[in-house]
Amino acid sequence: MKTYTISEVAKEMDLTVYTLRYYDKEGLMPFVERTASGTRLFKDSDIEALKIIECLKSTGMPIKEIKSFIDWCSDGDSTLQQRYDMFLERKTSIEGQMEELKKTMKIIEHKCLYYKLALDAGTEEIHKKDKIVIFS
Repeated sequence: MKTYTISEVAKEMDLTVYTLRYYDKEGLMPFVERTASGTRLFKDSDIEALKIIECLKSTGMPIKEIKSFIDWCSDGDSTLQQRYDMFLERKTSIEGQMEELKKTMKIIEHKCLYYKLALDAGTEEIHKKDKIVIFS
């Protein structure tokens, strides 16, 4: 079985060693084995678990809630419902964020067109002349 150092994992995950140590201190990596001298030894499965942690973090989930998820995983099958419900909630939250981002993108695309036309004409006056609606 191949193992990785904390530096190798940090590089692979595009994280800092400090971040990984913080995650460990917060109890997010109880699965990571250590040598007799305390050096962390990461396995491929640990890296996969870190990818899930990073995914949850990117959804805006607080570390405390991610810790609950990790604890549920350690508890086994009795927590399958909690884990499923948590991911359903994350999915709903992300879908809402995506809808908001789509609205934001529409406005940004419109403003790009607005300014492109103004640049091509050399003035914003073109918009007044053509009565182009700024927010449609």
